[in-house]
Amino acid sequence: MDDLLTAVKTTKIKVVDSEDDFSNTKHLTSVSAAVGTPDQALKILREQPNPQSLHDTLTYLQKSAKNSDGFNVRVPGPLSAQIINTLVNSTIPDHWETWEQSEHHDRRIVLSTLKSVAGIGALIARLKSLCLEEQTHPHQQLKKARSTKPQIRIALDVLSALIDGSDTASEIWNNINAFVSAPTQRQLIWREFVLQATFGRMISVAAQAEDLLKESSEQVEDSWLASGPRFSKWIGLNISNMLYSADGDGITATALLLGKSLTLGYNDHIVGEILSDLIRGPSSKADQLQFVLQKARAHEQRRFLLSALDWISKKLPSAQKIPKKETQDERTAISAAAALIAVITSSSETTKEALVNWLTIEKSVASFATRRAALAALQTDGDRMAKVMERSMQQFGDEIFIKHSPIMQQEALAQVLLISSGYVHRSDPMFLFTIARSSVHTSGTSNRLSASSLRARFLGMVAAMALSELIDKPDKRLKFEIEELESDEAQWYRQLVTTEDPIGNLEDLVVEKKTDEKPTTLSKKKSSTQKQRGPTKIEEAPKPAASGPRIVEILDSDEDDDLTPYAKPDSDPEDDSEDPTLVNRNKPTAPVYIRDLLAGLRENEDYDKHQLALSTAAGLIRRKTGFGKEVTDSLEELAFVLTNLKDQFNLDGFEEMRQQALIAVLVADPESMGPQFVQSFYTGDFSISQRAALLTAIGLGARELADFDDDKDNEGTNNRPGEKKPSPFPSKKLPPALDRIYSTTTAAAPGNKTPIDAVSAQLKQTLISPLALSAADQLTGPAALKVRTFSSRMDVAKRRRVINNALAKVVAAGFFFPLTGGWWAYAKASPGGGVLHSPPVLPLLLKTLAIVLHASGPATLSLPQMTAELLDVLLALRAAATADAAVCEAVLFALLAALEVNEDGEGLVREQARELLEMQEWVRMVFERTPAGGGDEEERVRSLAAAVLVRVGEVVERWQRVLMGDMVDF
Repeated sequence: MDDLLTAVKTTKIKVVDSEDDFSNTKHLTSVSAAVGTPDQALKILREQPNPQSLHDTLTYLQKSAKNSDGFNVRVPGPLSAQIINTLVNSTIPDHWETWEQSEHHDRRIVLSTLKSVAGIGALIARLKSLCLEEQTHPHQQLKKARSTKPQIRIALDVLSALIDGSDTASEIWNNINAFVSAPTQRQLIWREFVLQATFGRMISVAAQAEDLLKESSEQVEDSWLASGPRFSKWIGLNISNMLYSADGDGITATALLLGKSLTLGYNDHIVGEILSDLIRGPSSKADQLQFVLQKARAHEQRRFLLSALDWISKKLPSAQKIPKKETQDERTAISAAAALIAVITSSSETTKEALVNWLTIEKSVASFATRRAALAALQTDGDRMAKVMERSMQQFGDEIFIKHSPIMQQEALAQVLLISSGYVHRSDPMFLFTIARSSVHTSGTSNRLSASSLRARFLGMVAAMALSELIDKPDKRLKFEIEELESDEAQWYRQLVTTEDPIGNLEDLVVEKKTDEKPTTLSKKKSSTQKQRGPTKIEEAPKPAASGPRIVEILDSDEDDDLTPYAKPDSDPEDDSEDPTLVNRNKPTAPVYIRDLLAGLRENEDYDKHQLALSTAAGLIRRKTGFGKEVTDSLEELAFVLTNLKDQFNLDGFEEMRQQALIAVLVADPESMGPQFVQSFYTGDFSISQRAALLTAIGLGARELADFDDDKDNEGTNNRPGEKKPSPFPSKKLPPALDRIYSTTTAAAPGNKTPIDAVSAQLKQTLISPLALSAADQLTGPAALKVRTFSSRMDVAKRRRVINNALAKVVAAGFFFPLTGGWWAYAKASPGGGVLHSPPVLPLLLKTLAIVLHASGPATLSLPQMTAELLDVLLALRAAATADAAVCEAVLFALLAALEVNEDGEGLVREQARELLEMQEWVRMVFERTPAGGGDEEERVRSLAAAVLVRVGEVVERWQRVLMGDMVDF
């Protein structure tokens, strides 16, 4: 039997002792195959490879990044996107810390692999998602704090290391240009990189990540990615590096990166790095910069020029106003700055025109040396130099400019005028002669001589004498026999016409030396700019005057005439003056267009203009409503301006004028402005007074649409709506300013603080008076004993009101339901708290709801739904009303208004019987708990509660059969 069993093969089986040993064995054997395709690389990365297999895979991906044919991990595609996401989301978080001790330099390899637009975008998305996860789950500190924050730190370190260096943008563009064949695709990929770098994606997510890391206890170093100045310097270095090799499409790409980078807000750092490198670099780089600026947009070219002028102003030595001796270093620096400005402006006509505007129109704060260099850069362009001279002469003699411009700006314009006149005279003396003999110069000199400021007159005389020395013969030259014109300063101004600076060399402009430090240390090392500027300063001249001494000089008693005094205020109407100089003949006129009204409302310096605009706002809006689209197109802007308007001039009747303007805006288009006012009330960041103004506009606007007259001067609390109240004798009234403070009509009732309170008080009196008369009739005996008084037909017709209720069409969607819906949303979001539950706001909101419901009238189609919604709100506020008397009064008033507008109450009995009886029991409890003979507030609450009980009793008695049939189980 043993011969029948013959051994064919013997196999030795390895026994696995533990689960870890088994996993390691499987792990080592599964990745032993060589990496030959991108699919294999993706598979290995997803299977948690060992260090050697990971190194081989990363090496393969790094080599593929140089392929122009076949797979390239840096070229966008579905497979490369999966590999990059796997590297960013799995490989780097797992191995980044261990790679620091690795001998394979895998950190450098993976950074080289990810150095593409897709790699940078994946890291930004990863960092953003980690920050969002950390902020979304702050309560899970035990689980999240140990995993999320280290991952955030790793992702931030990887992103910083990935884009570090001044050749990042150049390398990315070269890869795009080399490996992407389609021109459109190249443009889209490069534009995506520009968006990543210049639209705040990197810097914002880096700053957010750094803030989250600083919340932990561990020490975190400041990242250069989260610093605006250091990040902007990195962009400037990359742009400057691209200038060396940019050609063809590269110039357009560099122009796009330069133009978009100027929107970051750190133009001085970006332009400073570009110009510093330009000065130190070869001359060919200046030509490259000109080509790049030609491809940029017009506004980007102007922005670059203005930033360059600011940078040059900081680099040039501070030239003295009255130098005793001008050094060669200063002249060389100005010539070098002129060469740099010429390089920038020679690229296009846009920059040349921008330089002309900078010299003549814009209020620049550049130094005299910078203006001198700018004029030197324009000396080869005779037409624009003549334009500078002509514009500066026209503005220098303008009467408004002389009166209102600062003296420093007038001095700068005088310097520009004299230097440019010298250049024009040397190139085209006849043109200067013609301009100097024109009315522009003669009238300007007259305006200068008639100015109230001594300094303005001095500048005018100096400029006139200097120009006369250029165009007139010695015996006919203009000369003023004044001692001040013989001073050193006057002689310095007069010799400015002889100033002529040649265009020098760029390398003569001293800048700080370029260091090899990385962007991560840009802010840690101090700049050596100030040390290198020292030798270029004028040693023989006095120390430059700072702002302090200048102010002391102006405030000196001998120089008071340099200040333009404030205009005297207008006299009161009661004052009579025969002096015609005191009459203000330039008073503003009332606005006739909505744009003029908006400008007047935004005015913060002219009192008369602002007061006139606000006082006429309501009338103008009402007049313009319905005629064209002038009002409807500006309603939202009007509402925003009026709601945010502040009483900066302490106007009399400011609140009332603004309130009337808001009501006019609402009435102009209630369908759209009603919901907007409600939304602003609930969601806007407004104060209590602004919210009260919005509610008042809603309530009074609704009554106006319902044809109610709420003129407080013509309506009293004891009159019918529309009846006139007799005016008090004039001698018994205080002045308007004091009447608002001491008037007994507004201060008598503590609740009458807003127009809504006044309307509610009048409406409450109207609703309660018939009930009180009925009760008095019942207490005074049988009706047969009373004598009935008959009114004439004319009196009855006078009291009868024909109502054109336009509110009924828009009240539901435009006013009522947005108010109640917003209240329910706010109540759920902040139950029992918040500004809407405060005592000043909640009663006002309830009174507004009651006024809107009452104004809609019984014929409104949506009255049952509105009544049901109001009852639900009132029932929900029973607890708050019990605790606060003001809220209780408002709830009772709203309930009384709902009972009044529903007339016979049949709809209430059939649809809201249960809510009606619940409210009746609560009102009865309020009436019993409120003591009789208490204060004014208790008396108002008790009278309202009694009125509600009477009205509910009438409804229940009339519809008792229907009510008992529906409420058997109540």
